Amino acid sequence: MTVLQARNIVRDYHLAGSLFKPARTVHAVKGVSLSVTKGKTLAIVGESGSGKSTLARIVTMIDAPTSGELEIDGEKVDITRGGLSKEMRRKVQMVFQNPYGSLNPRQKIGDVLAEPLLINTDKPASERRDLAMKMLLKVGLEEKHFNRYPHMFSGGQRQRIAIARALMLNPSLLVLDEPVSALDLSVQAQILNLLADLQDEFGLTYVFISHDLSVVRYIADEVLVMYLGEAVEYGSRDAVFSAPTHDYTKMLFAATPRADVESIRARLARKKAA
Repeated sequence: MTVLQARNIVRDYHLAGSLFKPARTVHAVKGVSLSVTKGKTLAIVGESGSGKSTLARIVTMIDAPTSGELEIDGEKVDITRGGLSKEMRRKVQMVFQNPYGSLNPRQKIGDVLAEPLLINTDKPASERRDLAMKMLLKVGLEEKHFNRYPHMFSGGQRQRIAIARALMLNPSLLVLDEPVSALDLSVQAQILNLLADLQDEFGLTYVFISHDLSVVRYIADEVLVMYLGEAVEYGSRDAVFSAPTHDYTKMLFAATPRADVESIRARLARKKAA
């Protein structure tokens, strides 16, 4: 089953001119097509300015594409025509790079998790509380955390809270925009393992935005490489990593230091020889 289908997505930004600069159009995304099947992870890779975050905003229905088609669970999406139903909004949720920036510092964590249910469902308060508590435990936190505030948690714990909140509405698709880039390496591993466990348990579908190829290699089933708004490489993780075809992809891989023992020994040998 295909959860996400995008065809020839284009996103242009028209910038007004000034006394010294003429008006111009920035082509942020240029005809990108992709699809993700249920239970799989598509990683979108590229440098800053490649258009990957713009594409994520279109997939999460925050921004409308200039042209192209977007389908979620086989249903066409067009946010420019009368808005979206609550049901469609529930189908796609997002986890941001900085969880603290997306958490209300005046809300207790239990209220943070229950709020999506309050806005989007008719469930009574007692049921919302029970579901929020279960999800809190599911992401590796404890009951005592339910009535604490966001500033009382570490970065890794706050990201767990953000993931829990995104899952409260049982979305069809979870878009993760650089979800571990601000975390320490050991905490990154914990969050990636959590995402993998949740995906196995609930059959979740992920679009994972990242510039870190080691993270992508661990979590992705398919990889889409973006460069200057275009999809320059698209295929299975193993195919892209073992035999990249585009020069930009090869450059990305060459610029990424490998941390396995043989690579470290080779670098030390080259340094010694030099």
